[in-house]
Amino acid sequence: MTGPADGFDLEAFLPYLLNQAAEATSRSFQAVYRDDFGLTRTQWRVMANLGKFGSMTARDICAISHIEKTKVSRAVAGLEADGYLRRQKAPQDRRAEILSLTPKGRDVFLRLGERAMAYDRELRAGLGPDVSAALEEFLRQLIREGRDMPPDEDADSGA
Repeated sequence: MTGPADGFDLEAFLPYLLNQAAEATSRSFQAVYRDDFGLTRTQWRVMANLGKFGSMTARDICAISHIEKTKVSRAVAGLEADGYLRRQKAPQDRRAEILSLTPKGRDVFLRLGERAMAYDRELRAGLGPDVSAALEEFLRQLIREGRDMPPDEDADSGA
């Protein structure tokens, strides 16, 4: 067994730092969708994708969001039970279902979207305009570079 002074420092490992930053900001915003609307993180992410992109399959959501399919399935079932989304059989593939927000789901998405934009403004204000702009560009660069990598079956767990 090696000690902390033997080379690798997890807390200096950039993927770990990125994951920790993502978790910290995600947990901070979680109070809005969980406490105010009773949604889980995955439910919020499913709603956000349907709100932004419109109707799509659960497989599409998994691909866009890098969320494991079992988590998406559970989120979809909960959102459907709460009346936020509906499923329809895909005409081209009867095994697939097209998911879309109901009017109730669209209303919640719009209200949450307003809260998300306010949260984003506060976060950016705390960083300052120069740091915020630079950080956004750095993150977009990392995302572009990561698009060439094969998908990971455990992609939503972080580093």
